[in-house]
Amino acid sequence: MSYLPPVLSVENMRKSDQRTIENSVASATLMHRAAKGIFDAVGFVGRVAIVCGSGNNGGDGYALACILCEHGITPTIFRVSEKFSKDGLYFYQTAKSMGCEEGNLNVPSPLLGYDIVVDCILGTGFSGELRGEVRRAVEEINSSSAFIISADINSGLNGDTGVAELAVKSDLTVSIGSYKTGMFINDAPEYIDQLTNADIGIEIIEEQYHLMDYEHLHMFEGYNSEVMSFKEFYEKTGYAPGECNIADVIAELSENEHKTIVVKGERSAVISDIKYTYFCAEYVK
Repeated sequence: MSYLPPVLSVENMRKSDQRTIENSVASATLMHRAAKGIFDAVGFVGRVAIVCGSGNNGGDGYALACILCEHGITPTIFRVSEKFSKDGLYFYQTAKSMGCEEGNLNVPSPLLGYDIVVDCILGTGFSGELRGEVRRAVEEINSSSAFIISADINSGLNGDTGVAELAVKSDLTVSIGSYKTGMFINDAPEYIDQLTNADIGIEIIEEQYHLMDYEHLHMFEGYNSEVMSFKEFYEKTGYAPGECNIADVIAELSENEHKTIVVKGERSAVISDIKYTYFCAEYVK
């Protein structure tokens, strides 16, 4: 197997992002790189709507709006909140100065007629259930017939556990920096049709896990391995979805039982071969 991209916990990604900002790259530069990564991953055409939240995920959306304007596409911005992050406010004001208009989510079928809708509402730090205006925005995105792109992670999906009571159903999710564990387990495969990553130059503090090509999964399902479904994993360990770090529990099982452990669903899997822990999914581009 060739180079295996890292898969990180949300906290590791947060700390890595912060260290990069403190040591080498301005936060606004990283935000612009994230937006450029999304732009490069998609062939933007037609009418584009960008639905933005209050944090840096929303800021990625405003930065994307600026890049689209530079390339002759003027998107419509839909704001779920009146709040902004510092860098998000800068890119919002810049996008407005470049001619971006704002849409109103509180009208019937607000996203009707758009060819592409970009979900920039919530980032990887979200957990729990969606409520209020955010929930309504996610429901409107899911009822849209447009091509749906989620920036970094599908809004409503837990970045560590992959648990979601409701989340954006994307045609493409563009992870930013590195893949996160929650993109491969529990509810994630139900919400992500395709997944790719945009490397924006974040210095990773610790490489915890690795992404493996899904086509290589069979290599770990042979001699001296135990293969189980996610349901069987929870039955064996006594945990419920979202109650444990699946990767670390599998790694401990592998070490204690001296064999490779494979936990898989229909579209993704987590593997530990005592030495390393891997994630893979058939929907990774």
